[in-house]
Amino acid sequence: MALTDQHVHLYPDELNRDPADWAAAAGEPHWARLCTRSRRDASPVQEFPNLATLLRDLDTSGIARAVLLGWYWERSASCAAQNRFYAECVRLHPDRLSAYATFHPASAPSAVEAELHRARDEGLSGLGELSPQSVGAALDSPAMQAALALATAWRWPVNLHVTDPRGRPYPGKIETPFADFERLVSAYPQTHFVLAHWAGGFDVRHLPNVRVDTAAAPLLYGESAWAMRGSTVRADQVRFGSDYPLRLQPGQSTSAGLVAFANEARAHGLS
Repeated sequence: MALTDQHVHLYPDELNRDPADWAAAAGEPHWARLCTRSRRDASPVQEFPNLATLLRDLDTSGIARAVLLGWYWERSASCAAQNRFYAECVRLHPDRLSAYATFHPASAPSAVEAELHRARDEGLSGLGELSPQSVGAALDSPAMQAALALATAWRWPVNLHVTDPRGRPYPGKIETPFADFERLVSAYPQTHFVLAHWAGGFDVRHLPNVRVDTAAAPLLYGESAWAMRGSTVRADQVRFGSDYPLRLQPGQSTSAGLVAFANEARAHGLS
């Protein structure tokens, strides 16, 4: 059964060639802490595939379509650059890819509105992955309010990063209090929100405009993630997301981990 992977990250070739140097030059130390580190066995946390490799890995995994998510960059220039890169990816492969726009949540609202209008004109179709807390901004900052007003008007989904407070510590981990999300999604009842990473294990069954994605579940929860259906999330709220190009299984490549996770999702009834 073909799946849509609703949580994929991808980067341009200039970043892929030397991610750590790129991050230093671009002023993105938080991204570098999360994405360029190694595990205890010295293996990289993630790989840096190009667009052709992503499409090949989707084919190998039986995934029909992917949603490219932005990142919670510390610089507005990085947000704009990723939006332009994603627009080109969607232009080249509209049958396989959708993409969401990102922005800096501490920017001037007028600048955010201008960037999102441009992103929409270029074919992007959602917001995310957003994590205002990771860049020192409030979840309801003026920029976020401006962006969410547009998302509501355009019927754009909004993907928000959620951290499980009970999870293991790791470099770059930022706490994301659930009460903040609850207030936000309740304030925008007509907006479709996706709380990433199984909503951090929080109970979202009472929130009608919320879905969750399964991104990074093999690393965060293992097989026990699926027990959250019915206990913290409604079955109809669950959307498949991998967090590609994260290496989901120790000792396995990004591609092999994606294959295994897609098969696991099908075995648990996701379509």
